[in-house]
Amino acid sequence: MNSPKRLVLQCAVALAATVLCGVAPAQTKEVTFAHQDMLVPLRLVMESGEVEKATGYKINWRMFSGGGDVIRAMASGDVQMGEVGSSPLTAAASQGQDIKLFWISADIANAEALVARNGSNITSVKDLAGKKVATPFVSTAHYQLMAGMKMDGVDAKKVNVMNMRPPEIAAAWERGDIDATFIWDPVLSKIKSNGKVIATSGDIGKRGAPTFEGIVVNAKWAKENEPFMVAFVKALNRADEEYKATGKSWTPDSAQTKAMAKWTKANPADVGAVMALYSFPTYAEQLSPTWLGGGAAKAMKNTAEFLKEQGRVQEVKPDYNAFVTTEYVKKAMDSAK
Repeated sequence: MNSPKRLVLQCAVALAATVLCGVAPAQTKEVTFAHQDMLVPLRLVMESGEVEKATGYKINWRMFSGGGDVIRAMASGDVQMGEVGSSPLTAAASQGQDIKLFWISADIANAEALVARNGSNITSVKDLAGKKVATPFVSTAHYQLMAGMKMDGVDAKKVNVMNMRPPEIAAAWERGDIDATFIWDPVLSKIKSNGKVIATSGDIGKRGAPTFEGIVVNAKWAKENEPFMVAFVKALNRADEEYKATGKSWTPDSAQTKAMAKWTKANPADVGAVMALYSFPTYAEQLSPTWLGGGAAKAMKNTAEFLKEQGRVQEVKPDYNAFVTTEYVKKAMDSAK
């Protein structure tokens, strides 16, 4: 008969053997992904469940109102992956958050815009002085609003720039509380009916302040879950290719449009026109000097300088390449050969 002391000793020996032999409890195959409401092909991946089927992971898709919220959730450890605009991404990197940008989900191009309410007497960026202009702070839209005003010589102190999340902007517009907003879809489509587009993200980007939507991951988690990362990138590329091949033929009743609307709360009738405003980089373009191969880090450096001027970050890193990786795209490409 074993004594209590002997049982304790046997358990201790067994535990030590487990550790020494490198046998550990099975890793939990689960990840939480923070998504937003942009109309990008990622929604097809979310709807299909293809990554879950390919990897056996459980993915918790959690919707957030803005990139700043995504970054905070990742900093807390509650979220391992998420989609953010280049501005909140840059803020996180400038603060030293351990994240990696591994996929450009969209060149924002003309998918964000400054819209003035009908009757506001705003016909150009220069007319914003003395007006109420809403945008989500530290977002790509905020960055381009401020950059656009600076380019056109508008004193930002003379503009009432208000910090609102997209749903708050939609409600404020409906009430007539704001004169203009720099925002993205689905809110953008809703407000165009009684407003005029003054400038787009593409216009301002061409003048020296480009922006993008990216997917980021906790760097440590990514290294520990490399097969998942590669499978996820392959799925992202597949969805992009599906859109490029068939997107122009999608109707409001098509399965793809319904999936896009389901995950973003967009009106199915708006999906096609909105997606056409974005550009979705291919594998080769992801790795090119325009994006992960250098351009994204350069855009982050320029954005960081803006954020420091705005008092949103304390420090501008000398180089932002440490927060960008091409590793998973390269491995996904290699495994597809």
